Amino acid sequence: APHVYVWGDLFIYYEEGNPAANIAPDVFVVFGVGTHPRRTYKVWEEGKFPDVVIEIASEWTYRQDIGAKVDVYERLGAREYFLYDPSGELLRPQLQGYRLIADRFQRLEPGPEGALRSEVLGLELRLRDGWLRLWDPVDRTWLPTPDEDRAARQQAEAQARQAEAQARQAEAQVIEERAARQWAEARAAALEAELARMRAQRETAQP
Repeated sequence: APHVYVWGDLFIYYEEGNPAANIAPDVFVVFGVGTHPRRTYKVWEEGKFPDVVIEIASEWTYRQDIGAKVDVYERLGAREYFLYDPSGELLRPQLQGYRLIADRFQRLEPGPEGALRSEVLGLELRLRDGWLRLWDPVDRTWLPTPDEDRAARQQAEAQARQAEAQARQAEAQVIEERAARQWAEARAAALEAELARMRAQRETAQP
């Protein structure tokens, strides 16, 4: 599988020798490049512009998000561009998207409940309780947020510790039962030996 680099708020420089030619998307995804940390992303060194860009609209940025940035991302070759308005007051609809077709951005038509399909990611961008979330249409599950992923790992670790404790308890019980059985067998053997000794004494005492 190709390396996938996902980051945000990182300056992307797209013209070598021109530091003013830069842009810093809120989130971007690049396929086929290393996942090592970067201080900046230089297109001429990486060999490509990000495949998917997501901008989170704010009162200060949304006019650029729906205006100049559409042209910039189209010109630079972003395969998909999505815009999300957390407030629900700046963009109508709240979630919008474009896909590059023949070097031109085409506006994506939303599906049921305003969902937008990303062909590049193989996922759907949806709103869940007003928040942008990613939906896997194959597994029919939501991709976990970082908090959910962390909670799931903690739960899995707790379950693993509980299972380990139960295994140790079961092993201790087996050892205890084995010891009890061995003691019972030893006691039975001792009783049998005592009975045999008493029978022998009676036989010897008889005239």
